[in-house]
Amino acid sequence: MDLTSEVGLRLLFSPISSNIVVRTACCTVGTVLPVYSTFKAIENNDQNEQQKWLLYWTVYGSFSVAEVFADKILSWFPFYYHAKFAFLVWLQLPSANGAKHLYMSHLRPFLRRHQARLDQILEFIYSEMSKIISAHRAEIQFARAIFVKLMASVNQIVWDLIHPVQRQRNRSIEGSRQVDSDAQSDSED
Repeated sequence: MDLTSEVGLRLLFSPISSNIVVRTACCTVGTVLPVYSTFKAIENNDQNEQQKWLLYWTVYGSFSVAEVFADKILSWFPFYYHAKFAFLVWLQLPSANGAKHLYMSHLRPFLRRHQARLDQILEFIYSEMSKIISAHRAEIQFARAIFVKLMASVNQIVWDLIHPVQRQRNRSIEGSRQVDSDAQSDSED
């Protein structure tokens, strides 16, 4: 086993702060890598890859919804995040085809069985969201304007940090350097 694999496994299974490392790994494997892979599938117009990633996102989204309710309890179990990491890897592995297996055997039958009721719920949610947005259009525009101004300020701060400009010092408080040198020569005389 090469050094990087050994270091990675030691970090993954080390008892000290392992949850931080494994949770970061879960986020990376569960979200960051699939986002980029989905982007590549769309850009390359690869229908097979697009379907693979649509299945993944369907299963991952369902898992995330279930995890919202179960995470507070399950996170107390030892190696929960390790199992979650392994599950996310299994979903993506081409040899295992985990996302397709879960979708076809569990998620698809469930969604098809409850499709009419889920459509009603979604229609209700969309109509309520439209009402809320229409009723609070002014507040949303105000919040948007604040957000844009905030982001412009953050952008300027980051720009100033990355590209520091040497500003001339304001000498009105200190006085001129020439006056200081004249005062020294007077004191020497």
